[in-house]
Amino acid sequence: MRSKKAVYNIILNVVLQIIIIIYGFIIPKIIISNFGSNVNGLVSSITQFLAYIVLLESGFGPVVTSALYKPIAQKNDRDIINILRTSEKFFRSISLIFILYMIVLCFVFPLIINNNFDNIFTVSLIIIIGVTTFFEYFFGMTYKLFLKANQELYFISIIQIITYIISVIVIIILAKCGFGIHMIKLASGLIFIIRPILLNYYVKKKYKLDLNNSDSNYKLKQKWDGLAQHIAAVIHGNTDITILTFFTTLAEVSVYSVYYLVIKGIKSLIQSITGGLDATFGDIIAKNEKVNLNKRFEMYEVLFNSLSTIVFTCAILLIVPFISIYTKGVTDANYIRHTFGVLIVISEYIWAIRLPYGSITLAAGHFKETRNGAWIECLTNILISIILVWKYGIIGVTIGTIVAMTIRTIEFVYHSNKYILNRSIWKSIQKILLIVIETIIIVFICKYLPLKENINYLNWIINALMIFGVSSLITLTINYIFFKNEFKEIMNIFKRLLKKRQKGIKNDKN
Repeated sequence: MRSKKAVYNIILNVVLQIIIIIYGFIIPKIIISNFGSNVNGLVSSITQFLAYIVLLESGFGPVVTSALYKPIAQKNDRDIINILRTSEKFFRSISLIFILYMIVLCFVFPLIINNNFDNIFTVSLIIIIGVTTFFEYFFGMTYKLFLKANQELYFISIIQIITYIISVIVIIILAKCGFGIHMIKLASGLIFIIRPILLNYYVKKKYKLDLNNSDSNYKLKQKWDGLAQHIAAVIHGNTDITILTFFTTLAEVSVYSVYYLVIKGIKSLIQSITGGLDATFGDIIAKNEKVNLNKRFEMYEVLFNSLSTIVFTCAILLIVPFISIYTKGVTDANYIRHTFGVLIVISEYIWAIRLPYGSITLAAGHFKETRNGAWIECLTNILISIILVWKYGIIGVTIGTIVAMTIRTIEFVYHSNKYILNRSIWKSIQKILLIVIETIIIVFICKYLPLKENINYLNWIINALMIFGVSSLITLTINYIFFKNEFKEIMNIFKRLLKKRQKGIKNDKN
């Protein structure tokens, strides 16, 4: 049942991420084509500044999820209710603080940016974009965390898939009809409000959890220790654009945000796997299945590293050609940045390498033990980015991210191996070195492929297929040679699940 849920979560999460990627490319293209790079940069900056409100969660979300694993495994409704009630109170307080934050931002943000928009234009856009976040915290965040901990991520994915599809259709229609940026963002925001309301209704209806019967004196452990973990994630996702907003132009912010569309899409696909497995590891740890934990993690490492190598080596070679097609005809900013394109992919490649180790660390609830590393990552990223942005612009902030990510990755690899898996760190170092070697081999060989030079979408796809084929062949061959047992076990799991699925379909027909 555990494996079955994990597979459902992964499949639907992958579908969701594909939808998000398509949505993510369509909307900025509409904005740039209809309103220009400055408006796209303005929307990106506002979105990132509003995202800083999640710092007020104090890392509460991951702590809630981690705390729920054990009572869910033990079917302890009393503890579940206590945790959910504590979470609901906290997030509703956050939603009210968010309103105050938006008011402050309405006064301060127009003074920060250097643009040709009047204050009413900017302030109204801040309010419209912020509406969705308010509803998410007030109505749905607690129930989203419960479903994730209960290995029901697939239900969240279904709701998001539907709302993204509806939203992109509505936005295309509004853009075709000549509506402005405010109406487009308002329409998508109102559609996304449906999500938290549905999550709230679904959990209360299905599980009949009466949060009014909770213990008012209940305290959630490691509440404050989760702060550093969440700040690290927020800094990683928002520092670059924030610093570029302060020290460069909105056009440069637009350039960064367009490249980050590609990176965000790749990250979403990668996270669709971890999102389906985090709860599985949390359940295994809660039940103290040490042998099973190491066995599952070995397979997870091999599968995840293979996927990351294939995806990110392709991205290194294909990101700039794609951006050149995507921004063809746009003349108000220079979007062709080869060095920046490679560096931003490398920064997220490092993030992907650390993800399995970070996931199992947080699933084990080791927030306090790894909080210092989170602070070091935050400060390193900010300091180096500010120093280098003056001379190197977007390349400088990306270097800051690379250095900070490397430091944090080393910590997660060390901590997870020593204190959770209780094995030699050399196992992980070998796998990471293999990733580096595979990447160098793939990039070197792909330089000699007969790639199409006249770049359009069709030729780009042909080039991408060739590079993907080479990357997959080399990566899977090398990993199979070194990790044959893990590959066989992964295939056996998928075969068993496929047989169960086929058996279930036959029974339904009978």
